[in-house]
Amino acid sequence: MGGVRVRSAGMLVLSLLGVLVVLGPTSTAVVDSDPAPPVRASPEQDGRTTAVTDLLHRRADAILRHDRAGFLATVDPAATAQFAAAQRALFDNLAGVPLATWSYRVDPSTVLSPLGGQARDDVELWAPAVELAYTLDGIDGAPATEPMGYLFAKRGDRWYLTSDTGLSRQTWRGPWDFGSVTTLRAASGLVLTHPRNLALGRRVAAELDDDVAAVTAVWGRQWPQRVAVLLPDSTDELRAFVGAEFAVQTIAAVAVADSVDHDNRSATGQRVVLNPNNARKLSAASLRVVLRHELTHVAARGVTVDGTPMWMLEGFADYVGYYGSGIAATTVAPEVARLIDAGTPPRSLPANSDFAASGGRIELAYQEAWTVTSYIAETFGQDALVRLYQAVAGEDPSASVDKALVSVIGVDQAELVRGWQKYLTQWL
Repeated sequence: MGGVRVRSAGMLVLSLLGVLVVLGPTSTAVVDSDPAPPVRASPEQDGRTTAVTDLLHRRADAILRHDRAGFLATVDPAATAQFAAAQRALFDNLAGVPLATWSYRVDPSTVLSPLGGQARDDVELWAPAVELAYTLDGIDGAPATEPMGYLFAKRGDRWYLTSDTGLSRQTWRGPWDFGSVTTLRAASGLVLTHPRNLALGRRVAAELDDDVAAVTAVWGRQWPQRVAVLLPDSTDELRAFVGAEFAVQTIAAVAVADSVDHDNRSATGQRVVLNPNNARKLSAASLRVVLRHELTHVAARGVTVDGTPMWMLEGFADYVGYYGSGIAATTVAPEVARLIDAGTPPRSLPANSDFAASGGRIELAYQEAWTVTSYIAETFGQDALVRLYQAVAGEDPSASVDKALVSVIGVDQAELVRGWQKYLTQWL
């Protein structure tokens, strides 16, 4: 179902630039929530449902056939000039997007009233729940599904779309709502960018195949191995993609998804979103680390439950991100190195609260997480690290991590920490 957007990210200390780029911790949020209670529709609305469903079918068909006149014919001729202009721009911006499917679903069982000032005596207005479903060609195995806050108006015997901002239900926005879209292709995916970010988009597209291959080499082939990367052009666009809970000015990248089906180990609507303001400053090595980190979240999403210990979630993504990078351990984990130099190695695995962006331990927590997953891989084998991730991330959050540790690598947390401390002393 649409409406649930899962977000996952990590923090990377990009010491090659001397810059701390913070990416928020994993979270789940419901993005389609109505502050006012909905009005339940009556069975008498069948005629409206049929008419609006037909309207949206014609709208979707026009998008897929690149029929501008047909698309604009679905827009209320009496709509505001701002909405009409936005609809024209939306259609034009979609021209550069490789869509495989585009459709809408109407749910007349939930209807909202227009916000104040929208109702008019001479026009019948109706706002059933509407969901957009679309697939990017070669990327999405199942459609991404998004909530649309559509308000429809009947003039004479015809229905039109008259607004997408007149309800308490928010309308999801895609890259095409914010400007002209250029698609850059790689064998392993797509980069959707706006003209101003074209240079960064080309860098990402040139990286994508190697980065997908690098993640697959560690994680295995049990993921689609294709991804779409979005390069927003403004803070508002970035916030629309990743959610208001992220400190969007400080992030470098976030991996998002619409929904996760753990039974089938799959997710829909997976995208990697870069913040161009920060990402364009990255060196080639740093950009590679960021992309591989986020692609690891994409690959592992289907087996990762909410509440997974952050040291495993982000440590594993950092392990894949930095694996084979040639970046020195003391460059990646300088805070841990200082602890070792002082003779005070970490005494426990970092807690989830240590990864909070508002906390003072976030930098150290990520470095500790990376070093402990590196220790596991080097001591017990990379395959064991992958199996441990799957065991820990796939368990109910209340389950014992010790159980997974003993089952996969034969040690409990206390033994893991002791081995990790010794490893850090020798390594750093």
